Amino acid sequence: MLDLAGTWLTPEDRQLLRQPEVGGMILFARNTETPAQVRELVRSIRTVRPEMLIAIDQEGGRVQRLRRDVLRLPALGRIADCASADAGVLAEGAAWLMATEMLACGIDISFAPVLDLDHGRSQVIGDRSLGGDPQQVIQLAEAYIRGLHLAGMAATGKHFPGHGWAEADSHTDLPVDSRSEASIRESDLKPFAALATMLDGIMPAHVVYPAVDGLPAGFSHRWLQDILRAELGFRGVIFSDDLTMAGAHVVGGMAERVDAALASGCDMLLVCNDRAAAEQALVHAQRSGMQPSARGQELLARSAPGIEYKAQPRWRQSVALLQSAGLL
Repeated sequence: MLDLAGTWLTPEDRQLLRQPEVGGMILFARNTETPAQVRELVRSIRTVRPEMLIAIDQEGGRVQRLRRDVLRLPALGRIADCASADAGVLAEGAAWLMATEMLACGIDISFAPVLDLDHGRSQVIGDRSLGGDPQQVIQLAEAYIRGLHLAGMAATGKHFPGHGWAEADSHTDLPVDSRSEASIRESDLKPFAALATMLDGIMPAHVVYPAVDGLPAGFSHRWLQDILRAELGFRGVIFSDDLTMAGAHVVGGMAERVDAALASGCDMLLVCNDRAAAEQALVHAQRSGMQPSARGQELLARSAPGIEYKAQPRWRQSVALLQSAGLL
């Protein structure tokens, strides 16, 4: 899964899209101006590759790539802070609204929900989390996943097995969570364990958990195969986090990162915000005779709401619900 230079396709972008090893595109803020522009960009992508999986990070709060002419959604932490019996209804409504807006743009998935616990230690997670109590996170995330599914969007939980305890930001450093395996299992792993059969995708963290493995989770056979697949029974798509992030450099250059992520069990690898690195990854994939995983196709949009979606009664009801809670 690669990214694009701007708000329209360049000749270089089109050349990348034609490569069969490229199975997805992720949109960033630089690629999004308005819903109409995003729909046209997606249309141009699908003209080249109709089956392309198209993703975005549209969590709400500070992580919302498309902001103009769409709802300014609350961070998940604000929903959790409502301290209300209706928090689950709010989470479901927020997810349904986000998914409906993105699906109407032609986007297949938003990488959500965040399942990391907020231990008050990680600034990169912070209010992106649904709270510090595993049971609360499970309850609200289950409602959020239900909202995504009702809209027709697959759900991708992140960042397995939990990024909330490690203080460093894996974008710029290599975070380490030095707790015991028992401590991790008793807290951060619980949401992933409880929701594994509901989730369609999971993104592991570029975090090292030395008590379990010396490699970051996204490169760890122990985490992804022994625990996530075999023990928790997860059958969906495993996305690597961005292989250009500092937390991924521990395994070597781009070719080594690609090989290590695939060997650990990742189905789709993200290489973003560095076109030279993306080209290196692609060339290595081609030279290695890499075959694209068919699992990514399972996350294509399950419905396509028209551009008049705001006329739906559910839209009006969900917006009113979040407004009454002070979240919009």
